[in-house]
Amino acid sequence: MKRNPDIKNSLINLARMVRYNLKIIFAGRFIWFLLAAFAFFLFFAIQTVWNRGVLSEGTVYSLLIFPGILLIFYPSVFGIQNDDDARMLEILFGIPNYRYKVWLVRLLMIYILIFLIILLFSGVASILLYKVDITEMAYQLMYPIVFLGSLSFMFSTIIKNGNGTAVLMVLIGVALIILQDAVERTQWNVFLNPFQIPNNFNEIIWQGIVTKNRIFLGVGMVVFILYGLFNLQKREKFV
Repeated sequence: MKRNPDIKNSLINLARMVRYNLKIIFAGRFIWFLLAAFAFFLFFAIQTVWNRGVLSEGTVYSLLIFPGILLIFYPSVFGIQNDDDARMLEILFGIPNYRYKVWLVRLLMIYILIFLIILLFSGVASILLYKVDITEMAYQLMYPIVFLGSLSFMFSTIIKNGNGTAVLMVLIGVALIILQDAVERTQWNVFLNPFQIPNNFNEIIWQGIVTKNRIFLGVGMVVFILYGLFNLQKREKFV
């Protein structure tokens, strides 16, 4: 039975679109962020084992969250600037509403790729450190990772400069770390570790906090993405 030529052409065009958009998004530099993320993960994993730290699902989550944030950092912060450098912004703004479709597809591609990489990292951690449910681990890690990635995307549409957005996101990251102790056991903790129940804390209450935290992060993701797409309406500020 012969394949429908239209289906074949559509798949070819889809593959080309994916490859082209990935090239624009990562601009050939993502491999260095990937290697750096894996290097950080290995370094802290070795340090944990060397210092005979307690190994648990919570430990694996803590070891993977920073590499995950590092992976999302470049494509979300420098995405708009990469479009500008590739002279794509004028073309995108020349097609009504097409920029929304382009960036929605790109964000989806970024998040899927990061999820697959986190799955891989979780698998390595499960083999070398402590056995975990890699799917659940990657799923939980995607909440803070996508939250910060969406926040970076929103600010990139406001600042319209990759370096400026990077500086701002670093400052926000430092502020969140400083405030960590104050919000550690609350639903507002962006870096909340769902696998690590605080001492003398009721498990049912903790699960409620985790659920509220995931709702908070999920709503934040949607708001940041929608606001970023809304900013893309302002053509005169980009070209």
